[in-house]
Parts: sequence; C-alpha cells; structure tokens
Amino acid sequence: RGLGPEKKRGATMPKKARKRVLLTEEERLLMMQQKHLAEEELSKKKEDMLAQFLKDKLAKEERNSVLNMNKIILQWRSVLREVKARELRKDIEILSQTFERVVDCKDSVIKSLAKDLAEAEAQYTHALRSHLHSMDQLLQLQHCRLGYLEEDYHTELGALQKEFDTERKKIIEYHEQEIRYLQDVLMAMEQNFGESEYEAKLDFQSTRDDVKNKNLEEKHYLRMQLEGKVEELWKRFQQALRNYTEATEDRKIAFEVLKLKDEKSTKEIEMQMKKLQKMQDLILSLKNKIAAHARDSEEQNRRIRDEKEVVLKQLQKLKSEMNRARAKARSNLAKLTMESCATLKVLQHVVQKADLILRLAEMCRKLESEEEKVLPFYACSLGWEEQKTIDKVALEKPSEPLAQMMDDYVGLERFWQRYNKVRLEQLSLERTKAALAQDNQKLRHLLKQYLDGISVNDEVLSQINPLMIVNQHNIVPVLPHPVPVSEARVQRPIYNIVEAAHEVKHIL
Repeated sequence: RGLGPEKKRGATMPKKARKRVLLTEEERLLMMQQKHLAEEELSKKKEDMLAQFLKDKLAKEERNSVLNMNKIILQWRSVLREVKARELRKDIEILSQTFERVVDCKDSVIKSLAKDLAEAEAQYTHALRSHLHSMDQLLQLQHCRLGYLEEDYHTELGALQKEFDTERKKIIEYHEQEIRYLQDVLMAMEQNFGESEYEAKLDFQSTRDDVKNKNLEEKHYLRMQLEGKVEELWKRFQQALRNYTEATEDRKIAFEVLKLKDEKSTKEIEMQMKKLQKMQDLILSLKNKIAAHARDSEEQNRRIRDEKEVVLKQLQKLKSEMNRARAKARSNLAKLTMESCATLKVLQHVVQKADLILRLAEMCRKLESEEEKVLPFYACSLGWEEQKTIDKVALEKPSEPLAQMMDDYVGLERFWQRYNKVRLEQLSLERTKAALAQDNQKLRHLLKQYLDGISVNDEVLSQINPLMIVNQHNIVPVLPHPVPVSEARVQRPIYNIVEAAHEVKHIL
C-alpha cells in the first residue's frame, strides 16, 4: 500500500531522479533489515516474557498442587484411618471368635490328650506291675531252686566229709595197729636174734676151746719136732721178716687201717642189710595196703567223677538254657529297640505332617472370607428323617472291619465337612474357569474375525474374509492358517492398577 504512489510518482519522474530512487531502495532494504531485526528482538523479548510468565504460573500451579495434594492427603488419611479402624474392628471381632474357637478346639484336644495320657499311664503302670510281679516270681523260683541246690550240695558235702573222716579214722587205726604189730614183731625178732646169738657164741667158744686144745697138743708135738727147724727157720724168717717189715711197713699200716675200715663197713653193711630187709618187708606190706586203698579210692573217684560229669552236664544244660534265655531277651530287646526307633520315626513323620497341616491351616485361615471365619461349618442339608436314620446307624455297633476302623475317626467329621466344602468349591471354580476360558476363546475368535474383517493385509487376504465374499462364496481359496492368541492385535490391553494406600505410602 505504501509503495503504490511512489511507483506512480517514479514513473513520471525524469531519468536523473531514478538514480536517487535506487539509492533509496538500498537504504530501504537496510531499513527493512533493521526493522526485521527490531521485530525479532521484540518477538524474542515477548517470548522471554511469555516463558517467564509461564514459569511463574507453573511454579504457582505447583505450589497450589502441592498444597492441594497435602489437603487431599490429610483428608485421605482420615478416610483411611476410619476405614482401617473399621477393618481392624471387624478383624479383631473375627479373630476373637476364631481365637475362642481355636481355644475350644485346643481345650478339647488337651482333654483328649490328657485322657489318652492317663490311659497310657494306667496301661504302663499295669504292664509294669505285671512285669515286676513276674520278675519277683522268677526271682523267688530261682532263689528256691538255688536254695534246694545249695542244700543238696551241703548234704552231699557233709556225707562225703563223714565218709572221708570215717575212712581216715579207719586207716589211722589200722596203721597204728600195723605199727604196733611191727614193733611186736621187731621185738620178738630181736629177742630171737639175741638168744640165737648167745647160743652161737656158746657154740663158738666150745668149738674154739676144743680147737685150741687140739692145736696146743699138735703144737706141743710139732714144737718138739720142729724146734730145731723152727729155730733155723725162725732165724731166717726173722731175718726175712725184718727185711719184709722194713720193706712193707707203710703198706702194713695202710692194710691195718683198711682192715679196720673193712670191718666197720662190713658191720654197717650187715646192719643196713638188716634194716633194708625190714624196710622191704614193711614196704611190701604197705604197698599191698596202698594198692587196696588205691582200688577203694579209685572206685570212689570214679563214682565222684561220674557224679561230677552228671553235675557238669546239668550245669552245661542250665548254662545253655540261660544263654538261650539271654539271647532271646537280647533279641526281644533289639526287636523292641528297632520297633521303638521305627515308631519314633513314624511319629516324627506324623508330627511333621501335623505341623505342615497346621501351617497350611494357618495359611488357609488367612485366605478365608468373613463368612467362613464366622461360620466355618456349613449347615447340614439332610432332612430330619435322614438325620435320624444316620444317628440310629451311628449308634449301632459296626460289624465290618472297615466300619470299625472308621469308628475311630469320628472326631474328624468336622474336618471332612470343611474338606468336602473346599473340594466342592474347588470343583465349581474349576468348572467356572473352564466355562470362562471357553467363553474367552469364543470372544477372542469373534474379535479376530472382526479385526480380520476391518483390516486388509496379506495374511487377511489369504484367509476367509467377509470383504471378499460375493453371493455367499469366497473368492480367495480357503487356507487354514489361524492367528495365535498371543498376537499383539488380538490380546487384550493390560492396565496397571496401583492401590491408593500403596501410593500414599510412597508419597508420604
């Protein structure tokens, strides 16, 4: 608009004025650039002012949001406190009821265990009394048996001592008699020997006198005849004798000594021979007596050995019986120990299983609903007549072994009720889950068909598509290629849900 009159004016100007106009255009460009720069600076200042304004506004909004958030948090805390107080009151009521129920159950269990303990204690005391009674009887029987054996032993020992004393007395008396007899015999033999010696001495003296008289006569006769010769011979003999005695003086002395010794030894030998003969006679008689006594003692020893063998056999028999009894008792003790160990292991396993059941019960109790905590057992669905029939059958004594075994587990009726309830709920939830899974599969199939109907791509075109159907006929051949459920376009969207109480914890 501003340049229109200047162009008209320039068209009417002369050529000299055109150069001035050109110069003015350069100036105008410079002015335009300066103006543009000024506008840019102004716009930049406006942007800075706007950014500062927005920053201030944002800071103000942040302060307001923080203040509002604090107010909301305070209100939310009060609401949470009230809700939490109500929930805690309900939980306390439920827990008190549950605790009372558990305490009642524990009291009943303690009573039953105390009853079982009392019964077990009574059984143990009865078994102990019977065992002690049987042991006393066995000890009394053993003492009686030992008393009888000791009495028999003492009687037999007394009889043997009496027999030994009598035989010893008899032997001593007989020995004394034999000694007296031998002394009498010795005295008689000495008397006889003295008499015979005296007679022999008289005979010897008489014969010596006779021989002496004869020798004297002959000597006198010979003396008369041989006096001359004897004198000559006597001289020569004396000479020879002197020579011989001189030569054999030492030998003569030794001969005399040996002669005396020989006489003494002959006398001692005679005396010893007499004593030896007496001792041989005495030994022979004693040997006969010893042989007789040996035969008697051997017979007695044989009888004693036989009795000893019989006693040893009885002792071996008793020892074998005692060893068998000990082995049997040891085996029974080992068997009892093994059975007790196995029982302890089984009881430990049962205790572990019971602890596991209690832990599972505690875990399940945390997952119980309020209705289950208040009413843990469902009401019986049987009619009055059916319940009456069941009570009548329960009062009857079971005849079958299985029914007798089931009679021991009547206390678990409540447990089976809750177990059957949980089992039924589990089955119903499984069936519901299966039905929902089937519905989900159908819905996913319908959703897939819908998505395939509104989308166009190679995969869709290669399958049955409602867009490609003309007169109830599909143009594209049927290719069974199902899309997997895990594909992104078929899956449901996933929403992250955060609880308000959890978020408030992080904010605070």
